[in-house]
Amino acid sequence: MPGPEAQMPSRRPQRPVAVALTFEPGQEGLPRVVASGRGFVAEQILELAFANGVKVREDADLAQILAAVEVDSEIPIEAIVAVAEILAHVYQANGQCPEPEGPA
Repeated sequence: MPGPEAQMPSRRPQRPVAVALTFEPGQEGLPRVVASGRGFVAEQILELAFANGVKVREDADLAQILAAVEVDSEIPIEAIVAVAEILAHVYQANGQCPEPEGPA
């Protein structure tokens, strides 16, 4: 009888996933997906980001969720907290701090 390791399904290496978002302070609505891809396309998205000084944050779970969103669509409400944390990180890294809207 084979050992337990012989019964384990083989796992293929996962292809990289990249999703690019856009959001401007004061913009109406939620951040939008402007590019999404897997494998070679994901690598191209990352290369363009690095070449243009765009801040990149690695979050495999969030990337999987956002990769299911159509390009030029708002992010799903389920992803808003994670995306807000990323945007806060990006603003801080860029030395920007958007003014809060609404009553103080």
